Amino acid sequence: MNAHIRTARTLADHVLLARAKTLADRERGTTAELIAHLMEVERRKLDLASGYSSMFLYCRDALLLSEAETFNRLKAARAARRFPVILDRLTEGAVNLTTVKLLAKHLTADNHLEVLESVRGLSRPEIENLVARLAPMPDVRTSVRKLPAPKSMPAPTPASSPAPSTATSSTATTTTSVSAVAPSGPPLFAEVLPLAPSPLAPPSTPIPTPTLAVAETRPAVVSPLSPDRYKLQLTITGETLEKLELVKDMIRHAGPSGDVAQIFDRAMTLLLHDLAKKKFAATDRHRPSQGVAPESHKVSAEVKRVVYVRDLGCCAFVGKGGRRCNERASLEFHHVRPFVEGGPPTAENIALRCQAHNLYEWHLRSTEVRAREEEWLYRQVAAGVVPWTATTGPGTSPGSRRKRVATDFASPSAARPVP
Repeated sequence: MNAHIRTARTLADHVLLARAKTLADRERGTTAELIAHLMEVERRKLDLASGYSSMFLYCRDALLLSEAETFNRLKAARAARRFPVILDRLTEGAVNLTTVKLLAKHLTADNHLEVLESVRGLSRPEIENLVARLAPMPDVRTSVRKLPAPKSMPAPTPASSPAPSTATSSTATTTTSVSAVAPSGPPLFAEVLPLAPSPLAPPSTPIPTPTLAVAETRPAVVSPLSPDRYKLQLTITGETLEKLELVKDMIRHAGPSGDVAQIFDRAMTLLLHDLAKKKFAATDRHRPSQGVAPESHKVSAEVKRVVYVRDLGCCAFVGKGGRRCNERASLEFHHVRPFVEGGPPTAENIALRCQAHNLYEWHLRSTEVRAREEEWLYRQVAAGVVPWTATTGPGTSPGSRRKRVATDFASPSAARPVP
């Protein structure tokens, strides 16, 4: 095992976090120092004297940096040559190399101090929005174009997995607020050639190698153009394109231009209303809630609506340092006090959690309960009582005894957690 891994595994939690913070601070200082050296190497043209035709090749081949590392560091070095304060901001962590790369061509002698201060702690999407305010771009033109045919690769050998046929479809993309897919060509299915030669073909005739079309899946692109204006680029199927054309024809009376951006906005509004009805039973006329059964762990629609609004539609987990998660994807309704310990499905006991933090809190709770169970069992044995053998009587079936004991050691007042 690597020595660094062995060392990290021996550290306590708080020591490990402090050590990681120290190493990150040290790395930022080293990066800023390296950028300062690259500035001087380029100024003295030592890359040319060393036999490299450019600083890029010198960093990649002599310093063994990756191409992405080289690009970011050279961008930062040339920006820092104009504004040396960038190196101070890099060292203290106010900006990073990605921030400098995005802002480099928009910094001037008049605005660089204000801009560098305003991006402190911002994420990349937030910085891209700032760049859109610094240098607004015009709206892009709505367009629909057919994508090129997907690349092909050799089909599997007969011994691996022969396939009788492979379906292929063509797609298209736009460079604006929506994209579309052109209908596929005449052949919908590409037939794979037989694995054995035809009896009518001469023995010397080579068998063509079958190919399988492989489509590359890419996420949608959302780029800010100017304040409150964005470019959306994605790929959809031919069926979706037909729906789009039908919608444009059906709303000609309201929007003769058939603006795809307006259609997209109306579609998103209707989808949000539909999802709110399905997830939270949202309606203009709410019926009185009948509540839930005392033994049920199901969260009512009324509680879901209250919790979703209260937690602002994002994960409400707060870490030890006071930072809230704020993740908005894959949210779950979390019982603050677990249901097995008597936690009711009420708004006071339900909170939003992302999947990762919901699973994390379950792990912490189960570890704590197991520790209490072990302590409880230890005290029972030390007192000469054999666990799970309490006297029977009315209402004391083995199942009810196990449930009562589980409630005992799960209760914070029943046993002190093991240190």
